[in-house]
Formats: sequence, structure tokens, C-alpha cells
Amino acid sequence: MRRCLELAPLGMGSVSPNPMVGALLVHDGKVVAENYHQRYGGPHAEVLVVEEVIRKYGSDAAALFRDSTMYVSLEPCAHHGKTPPCANLLAQHQLKEVVVACRDPFGHVNGQGITIMEEAGIRVTEGILADASRWLNRRFFTRISEQRPYVILKWAQTADGYMAPADRTQRWITGAEAKQLVHRWRSEEDAVLVGVRTAIADNPKLNVREWQGRNPKRVLIDKDLVVSESAHLLDGSTETIVLNATRTDWKDNVKYLALEDFDWYLPQKILFQLYLMDIQSIIVEGGRKTLDLFIGAGLWDEARVFTSSHTWGDGIPAPRCHAPLASSQQVGADRLNIYYRNQHNIS
Repeated sequence: MRRCLELAPLGMGSVSPNPMVGALLVHDGKVVAENYHQRYGGPHAEVLVVEEVIRKYGSDAAALFRDSTMYVSLEPCAHHGKTPPCANLLAQHQLKEVVVACRDPFGHVNGQGITIMEEAGIRVTEGILADASRWLNRRFFTRISEQRPYVILKWAQTADGYMAPADRTQRWITGAEAKQLVHRWRSEEDAVLVGVRTAIADNPKLNVREWQGRNPKRVLIDKDLVVSESAHLLDGSTETIVLNATRTDWKDNVKYLALEDFDWYLPQKILFQLYLMDIQSIIVEGGRKTLDLFIGAGLWDEARVFTSSHTWGDGIPAPRCHAPLASSQQVGADRLNIYYRNQHNIS
């Protein structure tokens, strides 16, 4: 099962809003095939393993299945979505046993995949490294249970606690290594969000030009539509959602979405709209007012905070997330601290 949990993250950034899943087949004490869910809309991990066994063993595959155990990091699906149900496929091939890390919380699956396999005579064992599996797919579990994306806050601060100059001009705090890591993070999540002040002061692109991978959707909070149409965020190069108070339409790759009563429960409205768009995770990159919106509402799950060795002596103070430190590491000349709003058992 640990191997399944090593395979599953290989699909990160490619399978959302599906979960990341790894699977392998063991026969006579040996792994005969292994794979992971590689892309949204493509075959699931279990299907890829079954197909590989059939390719390798041909007419001997049927007997091998009946004497083999499949390990899978999440309950096999039980419904027709983009692909047929995996539980039915495993039942069809009459596997001897299936070991599942944890159940899929999605309403069309939750326990039903296990029932299908058990009714077909397959012995099912569940709960193996369940906490680790749920932690791996914390974005998926959050979306299902809370009907919102998993929210990652990210900011950089000086050694004396400032995140931007007092005059709100652009000034870099961290080094090249931190910048590259942020671009990698963007490739792993569905969307990245900034407020209007950051859009004007920094004119960010919010893409992954320092990393290989797909660009996330870009989300801009711009109540009065004051960001210039010549800004990088509105260049149409990547799908961009502009949350505002008055305009709803679609221009090229830019979607304008008006929120009613804009100033009331804004973070809740934003996250629910993104949930409806199948956005499973989002990085909130600032600025201070935007970060405080989500912190104040308790609508965040993870905070990634870079601290440089430089001091400014003055500026806009960085937010405080009031959570215990979960981990810390050096990234180039900067220190990266990670915080979680709720403690998770990841053992």
C-alpha cells in the first residue's frame, strides 16, 4: 500500500477534480503490474493495471487474476462518470482479494464499490494506511465534504515581518529558488487567486514559466473592474475568472462573474463559485487584504510562508494565521514554514 501511495502523486496536477490513485497487482508475492491515475477523463489506476496484466500474460491473465490481490489507495469507483466503474471491472476478472486504503467519500461511490466486489465473491480488506490516503487526497476530501476548494495561502515576508512596501509598489522579498518552487506549486493546483491591489502593483502573470507543467486557472477579485485590460492577467493566455460586482460575460479566455451583494460573505461566495466550476484547490497569493479575508473567515487549510533574511524596518505587515508550525525548511536563502488550520494525522 505504501507503494500505491508513492504512485498516486504522480498524477498531481493532471487528474483534478478526480482524486489521485495508485494501484498494483500482487501474485505469488510479487508485483506483476502497477500504475496510477494519469489524467482526468483517462482510465483509472485499476484499469491500467488490468490492461497491463492482459498485455503481459495474454490467455494466462484470467487464471492469474483469480489468484492475485490488488492493492489500491482509494476505493474503486462504482458509477459511470468519464469512465466505466472500476469495481465492476475487478468483479468481472474475479480477483481473489482487493485491499483498499480508504473509502471514496463521493456519494455515488462511498462503500458501493466495496459492495460490488464483495457480492462478486472478492475478499475486500479496507483501512490500510487510511489516514495517509486521506491526507494525500485532502483536496478531494475537502471538496466533497465542505463543498469548496482546498485553500492554500501563500505569502513572503521580511525577517521583520513585512510583506510589501508601505507605498504598495513591487519589491521582491525572496530569491530565485523560492520563485521556482512557487511556480511548481502553481502547476500542482487548479487555480491561483490575487486581489485587485496585487494585480495593479505587481502586474503578475501567475503562470508556471519557471517550471514544467500546466498553468493554473487565474482568479482575480476586482469589484469595480479597475484593472487595465492591458494587464497580464487579462491577456487571454490562460483561463481567467474575474470576480466583480457588475459584469457577467465571457471575453476570449476571460470570464467575468458578478457576485450579488459583493461585500457580504465574499470568501464564502468565491469558494462556492469555484466549487461549482470543479476547481478543487486554489492558492491565494495575496495581498494582505485578500489573505485576511480568508483567514478571518476561517476558510483556509494550509499556509506556506517564506521568510527572507532581509529587514525593511517599515511596510505593510504580513498576515498571521494563528496555527502551529507543521514543518520548516530552507529554500535557497529563504526559510519556508508550513502551517495547517487543522491538524491531520498523516502517519
